[in-house]
Amino acid sequence: MSYLFNTPQQTQEMLAAIGVGSIGDLLEQIPESLRLDRELDLPAPKSELELEQHVRSLAGQNVTATRRSCFLGGGAYDHFVPAVVDEIASRGEFYTAYTPYQAEASQGSLQAFFEFQTLICQLTGMDVSNASLYEGGTAVSEAAFMAMRVTNRHDRVVVLGSVHPEFRQILHTYTDHLPCEIVEIRCPDGVADLNLVKEQLDEKTSCLVVQQPNFFGCLEDVQELSDLAHSVGALSVVSVDPISLGMLERPGNLGADIVVAEGQPLGIPLQYGGPYLGILACRNEYVRKIPGRIVSLATDRNGQRCFVLGLQTREQHIRREKATSNICTNQGLLALRATIYMSLLGADGLGQVADLCCRKAHYAAEQLTALDGVELMFAQPFFKEFVLRVGNGAERFVGAAREAGFDIGPLLTRFDTLEDPVRSEGVLVAVTECRSRDEIDALRDAVQNA
Repeated sequence: MSYLFNTPQQTQEMLAAIGVGSIGDLLEQIPESLRLDRELDLPAPKSELELEQHVRSLAGQNVTATRRSCFLGGGAYDHFVPAVVDEIASRGEFYTAYTPYQAEASQGSLQAFFEFQTLICQLTGMDVSNASLYEGGTAVSEAAFMAMRVTNRHDRVVVLGSVHPEFRQILHTYTDHLPCEIVEIRCPDGVADLNLVKEQLDEKTSCLVVQQPNFFGCLEDVQELSDLAHSVGALSVVSVDPISLGMLERPGNLGADIVVAEGQPLGIPLQYGGPYLGILACRNEYVRKIPGRIVSLATDRNGQRCFVLGLQTREQHIRREKATSNICTNQGLLALRATIYMSLLGADGLGQVADLCCRKAHYAAEQLTALDGVELMFAQPFFKEFVLRVGNGAERFVGAAREAGFDIGPLLTRFDTLEDPVRSEGVLVAVTECRSRDEIDALRDAVQNA
């Protein structure tokens, strides 16, 4: 959309039409202490050629995962994105679509969302999926609120300390001014202690939030945890890595009631941290409590198959007090990318990707823990991610890798909600199918004297 400046005369005409004398009058509701009382400090103007050269020089300072070896974990991963994902998602009819406010006129977009929902249900083992959410962190909070509506328990949510620290921070933010208590269970061994979990669950608990694999990369006992939640009438909310479901049992088969995920591994580049894709699926009996929107299959007046918004519980669609979420839109373009990715790989392809991640991660763990002063933080099974304890300095370890062209981490000192010594000594390492044996060996050599 082209941007055209308003002339001074047009500005005055608009101000007169709304009955104010100046632009400043429009800002009276903003405290003076927050207003800029000077001109913007902008550099001298540049010609088009100079501006393009300047912007290119700035862009050239960016370093992406295509130029370095990426072993970064913590929720965003350097998975391979087939070229066909970009090709189809860049088609004009998809790329320029925003959101189906006039739903039935958007049959192509609605069909894409319907296919996405179907694939997510097949992936997670759940009965129904919505048409996506913003990203994985807020999906956890949306699931917790959904569990409150289902159980009619609004006082208590229990979450494992092995759930991503940022997901837990978001949950605290959502509930900060509500009477809901967020109970976090310590996981000093990398996974939940079932006895501790059992002690914290009671008849006021709306849900137990679990991550599988968890933030440390370790595998939780989802079936046992779900059974514990159900024993007090609470729901089991499981946050998953979608790639892991190419190898691990689907959470729907392990007692999960609501499954959420960060969909970034499904054909979405790292792209500087976002935008990403939130996934939420649940059992059929809870469908009326689900946030966001659900696309449904229907028949038009001519007997032809068509797609409609079968459920739309946003506050823009229904009375605010009846709305299940303040989610304003779904991540349509990113859900489309995930749909293309899952369709292209299929069950066998996803299984192969998961197998490569797991094998390469375990090879990397073997090579790195063979170094003096380096060991696994937790003696637990893991999928593609693991935490190293570096006795002679985690920052120096990561710095040596970085200087050699390898990005690993994050350092767990970044997360204030983690407990010592995990926080002070841990380095998170993730290995995807993109990494080669040569890269892993070169990383080992780069840090062996750190």
